[in-house]
Amino acid sequence: MDKKKLIKEIITRLEKQYGNKGTALKFQNPFELLVAVILSAQCTDERVNAITPALFKRFTGPKEMAEADLSEIEDMIRSCNFFRNKAKSIHNAAKMITDKFDGKVPDSMVELVKLPGVARKTANVVLYNAFGKNEGIAVDTHVKRLVNRLGISDETDPVKIERELMKLVPKNQWGLITYLLIEHGRRVCKARKPDCENCVLKDICKEARKREGKK
Repeated sequence: MDKKKLIKEIITRLEKQYGNKGTALKFQNPFELLVAVILSAQCTDERVNAITPALFKRFTGPKEMAEADLSEIEDMIRSCNFFRNKAKSIHNAAKMITDKFDGKVPDSMVELVKLPGVARKTANVVLYNAFGKNEGIAVDTHVKRLVNRLGISDETDPVKIERELMKLVPKNQWGLITYLLIEHGRRVCKARKPDCENCVLKDICKEARKREGKK
């Protein structure tokens, strides 16, 4: 099976299994999502979702966050990994949004990646979930692990994996495939102990077939 056909089959099976998925992060507007995604780096979505309600109640938008004391933001996100660096990124991003983007989160890749703490992965998540735009494919640890195991890509660099996937996946499914792979990575194809026996992709997975001694 060539890679385009493989991708198509993976999406079909996982969508049937999990439905049309999006981010598990809770948000009410693009700014809240941006903050949540910055916080989610090397931190669980559950932890982020526990932190953000109080944070967004205290700072209701980018202007309020920009005018806040950095130490107060730090205190409110202290239970999140790397909270000091994340507080600084959130604070500075809020300032830039307020000063340079008229208080609105930009809705393009070119402008989003100018914000402190925002690289392509973060921008892709915000664009897809807040604006319904497919400008790229967010490659996190789950996506990276699964595309390697499934035999879609041998690359280890997320940017190179994204470029490969963008050539193989129809553009209107760029956002969808991210969340299908993330969901499958969390539930079945776990990092330490993948549950190949109960995997809907086991017959088309390079790693699973190798474990079974098949070509």
